[in-house]
Amino acid sequence: MKWFLTFSIFIVGLGAGLLFYANFSYYKKSLGHGEITEIFEVRMGESFTSISQRLEEKKLINRPWFLNILARFYGLRSKVRAGEYLLKDNMSPYEILKTLSEGKSLTHPFMIYEGLNSYEIASQFETYGFGTKEDFLKVCRDQEFLTKTLGEKTPHCEGYLFPETYHFERRTTARQMIETMLRTFNKNYVLVAKGRNLGGWTRHQIITFASIIEKETGAEFERPIIASVFYNRLRKGMRLQTDPTVQYGVLAETGVFPQNITKKDLLRPTPYNTYTRVGFPPGPISNPGVEAIRAVFEPDQTKFLFFVSKNDGTHVFSETYEEHNKAVRAFQLDAKAREGKSWRMLREKTNKPLHPKKR
Repeated sequence: MKWFLTFSIFIVGLGAGLLFYANFSYYKKSLGHGEITEIFEVRMGESFTSISQRLEEKKLINRPWFLNILARFYGLRSKVRAGEYLLKDNMSPYEILKTLSEGKSLTHPFMIYEGLNSYEIASQFETYGFGTKEDFLKVCRDQEFLTKTLGEKTPHCEGYLFPETYHFERRTTARQMIETMLRTFNKNYVLVAKGRNLGGWTRHQIITFASIIEKETGAEFERPIIASVFYNRLRKGMRLQTDPTVQYGVLAETGVFPQNITKKDLLRPTPYNTYTRVGFPPGPISNPGVEAIRAVFEPDQTKFLFFVSKNDGTHVFSETYEEHNKAVRAFQLDAKAREGKSWRMLREKTNKPLHPKKR
């Protein structure tokens, strides 16, 4: 009996030795030198036989039957996971098996910049090859899912897709991606808000305000000033009259984002039109970053009521309509006139204050 046990151990050891030799010596002689890399995708539910055959077709292995024996010996045959993997032509069969079974699939960067809206992010989702924008927007409107993830009832994901550079596997679903973005928002909002309360404002109102600030300036240092302008307008009962809300209202109604706002757009009675309605729109118009949210909690203390673009990413701020008109003439009307625009068209685009009682 003792000799049989010894013989069995010898046979197992011999077999393991032969596998080791074949794996790291004989097998690699016909392969490359690591100069060629291949992104190899293991499909969901794909059989091991199919995987090994495709590895051979891509010249990553040269004997599928040997890979099968090796996989059985190490118990890895059923542990290969779906995903994308970076393989080299000089990897041994065992290295390939370990890579495919560890499940460390390649990830792809998915960048959300401050101020993008959910429609733009959905287009990125499709462009990057994760799925269709319709799939993405469908999840964005899943109120039960949003309420569960965000911790409060929210009609749409707009405003809560936190700007960040994410890394997702190609097979990541829209629901999984959006859930990651929402959880990232929750974490960052808590850090910025620090338990502060804005006179009974809801988080939704705060994010709506932040989304407007985000769209009005790309200059970080201006965000607290922009916030102060809107705070001052609200205190005086003035309409916010911010163009990005008008653009978003048209987008929400037609599915098309207007690059140039017309007089017709300014008069379009959408829920988001802050030229025709007092106060905030019903929800965010973009996805704000940390600095825009912080500006809502920490605005500058100013008396500014107006601002106009200097055409360089920054603005001129004014306390009176007369000062504002001078700034408009200096930075907008003259520039537009040089482009051949008529005075009447330009005059319609000035930010004249409209008190709710006068409209």
